Amino acid sequence: MSEKARWLTEDKLALIMGLILFGLGMLNFVGIDALGWSLKTSVWTSADKIFSAVSPNYKGIPGYASLILTYVFITAFLAVGVKFLGGQVGKFVKSFSVVFVIAMACWAVGHYAVIAATPDQLAKYNLTWAMGLTGEAGFIVALLAGIFIGNFLPGVSEELKEALRPEMYIKIAIVILGAELGVKAVDALGLASAVIFRGLCAIVEAYLIYWALVYYVARKYFKFSKEWSAPLASGISICGVSAAIATGGAIRARPIVPIMVSSLVVVFTCIEMLILPFAAQWGLWNEPMVAGAWMGLAVKSDGGAIASGAITDALIRAKVIAETGVQYQAGWITMAATTIKIFIDVFIGIWSFVLAAVWCTFIDCKPGQRMKFTDILDRFPRFVLGYVITFLIMLIICATEPASLVKLGKAAIAGTGVFRGIFFVLTFFTIGVVSNFKKLWAEGLGKLAAVYVVCLFGFIIWIGLFISWLFFHGVKPPVA
Repeated sequence: MSEKARWLTEDKLALIMGLILFGLGMLNFVGIDALGWSLKTSVWTSADKIFSAVSPNYKGIPGYASLILTYVFITAFLAVGVKFLGGQVGKFVKSFSVVFVIAMACWAVGHYAVIAATPDQLAKYNLTWAMGLTGEAGFIVALLAGIFIGNFLPGVSEELKEALRPEMYIKIAIVILGAELGVKAVDALGLASAVIFRGLCAIVEAYLIYWALVYYVARKYFKFSKEWSAPLASGISICGVSAAIATGGAIRARPIVPIMVSSLVVVFTCIEMLILPFAAQWGLWNEPMVAGAWMGLAVKSDGGAIASGAITDALIRAKVIAETGVQYQAGWITMAATTIKIFIDVFIGIWSFVLAAVWCTFIDCKPGQRMKFTDILDRFPRFVLGYVITFLIMLIICATEPASLVKLGKAAIAGTGVFRGIFFVLTFFTIGVVSNFKKLWAEGLGKLAAVYVVCLFGFIIWIGLFISWLFFHGVKPPVA
């Protein structure tokens, strides 16, 4: 492996690639629309209306040409990253091409008017009824398509293996999302600051309750060793894959431990993504920010939590329009989920340090074994820096002269928003494909799954709902 491949991790690469896309979008501030040719997907009843260029500056480009340009750009863009990670570029391009086509087909299906049109759009599309899920229904379609391939077409799943990188896709998307939320926050600075503060309080409280309870249940009632219980507690109660891996490294667990826990997290993430957003639409449509925070606290992977927030955002906005006629701005419910999840990621490094110190001092007690400060830095999620950087840059720039700069900011995020949507739908599809339920069960996940079921449905979901209600009750997104 080359020196580049040694220092460059998927996490760092996601940060770099997200910032590159952000930089291209920022060229709008100097009059260059570098991403205006990228693909916009619209709600449709006629197939020729599905795709178009996102910017009016490129309105002469046919939709199919915009689709091809977007495919070429994103494939080449990711292929360079895969090369630096030491992956097989040829295999990646081949498999990613298939993943891209299927994902975009799902995205298009999700935008079909009968599925996506909200009640206020029925007349526009000459419809008397629609499901009202908005275009984000494409995420659900992509997830279901991925689950079908992963569980019933294992040969296809294996062929696509090189392109199945859901964590990388979602991390790039989150870096870009920071810029979008920065622009939106200028119109509601009070709400943005409230979400951030409340999110910080919520995850600190959740950490202190969740982790201790899961660890206790795993040790006392399921008789797991400390080596298994700690990564299991982190994976189930905090942040899924990232937390399980970080905790396993901190306590020097065998590699199989966090790997098994991580596999379990992927399975239950799919289950939560298919259930919780609809439960939130049914019971929390009048408390939208509570619903968003709940997704961040209850769904245990980065991709799953943010994507669940996006689905919940769409479902609740559609429900509110139908029930009250009020139309909330898109993205704020997602912001609540994202903020919670980002703070959780930030705390992974701190929590790993705490556990490492406890293990070295009280459990392993090996002479001379000390946790270095650099170990914390190694566990700090780099893409979180990108989210914060892009958010603050757009917030500060647009806030200096909102009357003139917000318009340029919206033009900048229009192009990056296309790629954020694409990376989201790629995340959904690839999470589904890697979730081979039969294979994971055969590897001995039964007992671990029992702990997960007991803890998740016994108290994690409900404590998360209570904490979300405690900190976000009464907070509403801005009206569009």
